[in-house]
Amino acid sequence: MVLTYRDAGVDIDEGDRLVELIKPLAKPTLRPEVMAGIGGFGGLFALDLERWKEPVLVSGTDGVGTKLKVAFAADRHATVGIDLVAMCANDIAVVGAEPLFFLDYFATGKLSVEQGVEVVKGIAEGCRQAGCALIGGETAELPGFYARGEYDLAGFAVGCVERSRIVDGRTVAPGDVVLGMPSSGLHSNGYSLARKALLEKHPLDWKPPELGGRTVADALLVPTRIYAKDVLALLERVKVKSLGHITGGGLPGNVPRNLPDGTRAVLHEGRWPRPAIFDLVQREGGVPWEEMYLTFNMGLGLVATLAPSDVETAQAVLSERGLASWVVGGIEKGAGEAVCEVVR
Repeated sequence: MVLTYRDAGVDIDEGDRLVELIKPLAKPTLRPEVMAGIGGFGGLFALDLERWKEPVLVSGTDGVGTKLKVAFAADRHATVGIDLVAMCANDIAVVGAEPLFFLDYFATGKLSVEQGVEVVKGIAEGCRQAGCALIGGETAELPGFYARGEYDLAGFAVGCVERSRIVDGRTVAPGDVVLGMPSSGLHSNGYSLARKALLEKHPLDWKPPELGGRTVADALLVPTRIYAKDVLALLERVKVKSLGHITGGGLPGNVPRNLPDGTRAVLHEGRWPRPAIFDLVQREGGVPWEEMYLTFNMGLGLVATLAPSDVETAQAVLSERGLASWVVGGIEKGAGEAVCEVVR
């Protein structure tokens, strides 16, 4: 008996074919600093030292979580790559960093080149939105490790910020204003709860009135908004004291991460619109509102803290970019570690 790697479930030829199909997807994302394209052992990126005086590299890594389960069930894979880039790029953007390059890890039990191409199309689109280059990644075929048709995604972004322009929240003080920017939906957090609340009772093609003709699958698979370019534009015009990317842990868990001790952020629920998907999850699952706020972004994907005198300019900058914003609360004097309270 002659046993080959293909007999064991790994098809190297299909993996090579996927790489060849990925190359033209990655090419439009490349920046002038990229020294080698997809396919090498490592991605090469030459930092422009004429532009950066005191460069500080900023890195972030994340995945898409159980949102992938919805993609599998709906057999829709074109946007989860955007989610992957967003989760990493937004994290590094909130310290003031410009995303420079991105690498992905795609693992599956049995490689479907067509499915893989759809996923990477989304990753390339996410990189385009974030302004970073897709310079490499890894495709792993792991027989017996994943259910048929399923895969996992992880990503890694590297950005750069001038040392003097790091956004770290140290200057936040009582009297400052919290400006909120809209999420596109659930983004990529809380899907274990959302799936339990909705999909154990309803099919993916259910169209509740609140969703205006969209299915539950449509609402759950809306890609995560990428704020990187918006943040960079804001930082060019306004002194932003702190930024928060609202992910797992919701507003109470993420707003304080970039606030100094002795401060307290107080947000007022009625000051921003909330996408219907959140109310649907709450109602269908009987989820307490406190749990909703600890799990989901509740309509705010990014928050910025700034002086009241800078609010008008900040909102004008964001409006020019087609991004809404609202004064959702303010900073008060606190005691001990920074906290965030949402007043309903």
